Amino acid sequence: MALRFLIAWVALAAVAPISAAAEAPARELQLTPLVAEVVAPPRAVPGSDGQRHLVYELAVTNMTGGAMRIDSLDVVDAASGKPVATLGPDALEGRVTPGARRGHETAELSAYQFAVIFLHVAIPDGDALPARLLHEISANFELIGKDMRMLVGETEVIATPPVVLGPPLRGKGYVVGDGCCVSIRHVRALLALGGQLFLAQRFAIDWEKIDADATLVAGDTKDVANYHIYGEQVLAVADGEIVAMRNDLPDQVPGALPAGLPIDEADGNFVVLDIGAGAYAAYAHMRPGSLRVKSGDGVRRGDVLGEVGNSGNSQAPHLHLHVMDGDSALASNGVPYVFDAFAIAAVDEAGTEDFDKAEATGSPLTLAPRSPPSQFTNVLPLDLSVVDWPD
Repeated sequence: MALRFLIAWVALAAVAPISAAAEAPARELQLTPLVAEVVAPPRAVPGSDGQRHLVYELAVTNMTGGAMRIDSLDVVDAASGKPVATLGPDALEGRVTPGARRGHETAELSAYQFAVIFLHVAIPDGDALPARLLHEISANFELIGKDMRMLVGETEVIATPPVVLGPPLRGKGYVVGDGCCVSIRHVRALLALGGQLFLAQRFAIDWEKIDADATLVAGDTKDVANYHIYGEQVLAVADGEIVAMRNDLPDQVPGALPAGLPIDEADGNFVVLDIGAGAYAAYAHMRPGSLRVKSGDGVRRGDVLGEVGNSGNSQAPHLHLHVMDGDSALASNGVPYVFDAFAIAAVDEAGTEDFDKAEATGSPLTLAPRSPPSQFTNVLPLDLSVVDWPD
């Protein structure tokens, strides 16, 4: 469908049939100035805001020998032809990432340049979920000297329900750090591994914990033990089998990400748990020597796996958790998941900057309380929610 609507910038002569038996008219071939494909088909996850969220990536390449500028992008329901999301110039400036290099976003691509557009589409609960999506891009091509519109990147939307998890921690006051769907540290952690693109952390959460004063840390911020989550027991979120683990890396000194860390130490002390149906839960940055499991062990939901630490690529103690479609915490694609029961007691509506300041200085989070706490079942708590787990 997409090729029919692409606007050619150089038309080629029609190709004659190569066989006398082929009686259908020859298809006109066209050179296209832009090619695009979805990195992994999107899967919807219901969020604690009452919407379903599609988080995915569109890889694009400027095929011309001149610069181009992407001016707008409509995410289109392929069946109805109606847009379900529209990104204008300002939004694109923050989402088009040449070379998939986070922190260098721009909607302008040079000749033959590759980029990734990181997309987030929120579908209200009352609306039908599209079965397939197209992407209508309006762009200006320097070599052609005009604006063009084209439909590219058709993809299915996988309707498989997300996996349902139990609590990864016990108690109250756990903050969803860098969670779905607008915080960029996880949803844009695209890696090129073994000649392929993977985004294992697409729905990852960095769990931290507040005290009664809404602080993440009290006292010397260089001491891991002063962070309220440090040493908390980490729980199996489902029945399963341990398929990978590590337990020998030291905690980092909080305050900055470590420099020159080998990729095989990025997760620090970690556990990968096979939870069945092709899904795996990854836990990262655990306290050295705290793991109570080894590869091959079977565990039940709620079993203690180890303790929260600050090992690996971490700048403050936290529990990193995500679910993926393979047994590698890096070379796999992140898939959505939900928790079967939790409450949200507050939300840090001041945003990631406020969270980062609290983590770095010990200042209290700027919380908007939910009184009484809002109860949820089978959804994903969204970014900067404060979660209480059931007793």
